[in-house]
Amino acid sequence: MDKNFDSRLVGACILGQSGGPTSVINASAYGIIKTALECDCITKVYGAAYGIKGVLNDELYDMGEEDEYELKLLLNTPSSELGSCRYKIKDYKEDDTEYKRILEIFKKYDVRYFFYNGGNDSMDTCNKISSYLENVGYECRVIGVPKTIDNDLFGTDHCPGFGSAAKFIATSCMEIDKDTDVYDNEMATIVEIMGRHAGWLTASAALATEYGHGCGPDLIYLPERDFDLDAFTEDVEKVLKNKHNVLVAVSEGLHYSDGSFVSEAQKSGTDGFGHAQLGGLATRLADYLKDRLKLKKVRAIELSLLQRSAAHIASAVDIDEAFAVGKFAVEQAVLGKSGQMVALERDDTAGLYRCYPTLISLNSVANYEKKVPLEWITEDGNYVTSDFINYVLPLIQGEPKVPRENSLPRYARLKKVRTKI
Repeated sequence: MDKNFDSRLVGACILGQSGGPTSVINASAYGIIKTALECDCITKVYGAAYGIKGVLNDELYDMGEEDEYELKLLLNTPSSELGSCRYKIKDYKEDDTEYKRILEIFKKYDVRYFFYNGGNDSMDTCNKISSYLENVGYECRVIGVPKTIDNDLFGTDHCPGFGSAAKFIATSCMEIDKDTDVYDNEMATIVEIMGRHAGWLTASAALATEYGHGCGPDLIYLPERDFDLDAFTEDVEKVLKNKHNVLVAVSEGLHYSDGSFVSEAQKSGTDGFGHAQLGGLATRLADYLKDRLKLKKVRAIELSLLQRSAAHIASAVDIDEAFAVGKFAVEQAVLGKSGQMVALERDDTAGLYRCYPTLISLNSVANYEKKVPLEWITEDGNYVTSDFINYVLPLIQGEPKVPRENSLPRYARLKKVRTKI
């Protein structure tokens, strides 16, 4: 529940990171840590080792022990430096065992501020904790900080992490297109991109085609539309009538009209939140085309983990906004806000891209997904419209100045001093 507190609250804070890593989640962590360390009402700043599991296991880092220079390097350090998890806590009305443990730890360290940085499932965790603490009368200001390359968090124009991943995907598709164009053989290349139910990442591959002078996918298929194998075959054949190779970008979560995934890899298992672990779609479609169209050459490419933490080609806009949402979370919590998530609100009415942090209720965010609008997908279902291009282009802008050692990126080296009480 949203809650505004009037009184000044003094106590420690905990930051946790959850879900899949991104290029900029640590920039949000730096925004939280730096701002919290500068607040006189926040007595200690703790980082939870491996997300909420670190709270449950009483494994906390004292962020005040870190070197200021190393903390600043978090701006350009990919992945989740404090460690992450995919851990789903039950509803406290069914089983409050873990909540009692969380409350025990909060009381032990006098934690009055809790910031949880993650995606859909992480916001669900954040919302449950906020609701429980309010229910038992323990004053603690809980704020969700958005993060996901999938860009599927409800209530925010976009998510930190998406812009950098989109930039990597578009650039990679340009490079793949140049590579596959060197031969005059008839060839099909399928690039599989993350996105279980939302196709934002796959759609961003269109930037390569639109702004790379055609060096990008000829066809793009998103999970927002049912996949039709016969229509897909016809689309590929049409492209091959005009050029000797075809490049196709597909979302890992493509599904048929009956809801079943095109990929067979869903049988491999599920993650900690119960979601099917997808993969192998590109290989399946490439093999299908080779057999159906009698192609001599096919390639299947999975961008896989590379698209999550490609900080070497991060968007400066993305880094700045990731830091901003972390900073804003602390500022709003100190002012008395709780039970909310930081969201990004776009204002491009003047023709220039501007984005501002704001707050939205965790209740309206948790477990909801934001998908690519159907009107942003072409009528034939194999590409995206200019509306999507105009939406995503501002998010990939700018090249950050990355500190280097021996010509390699210099990442943060945190001491991670365990808290002892």
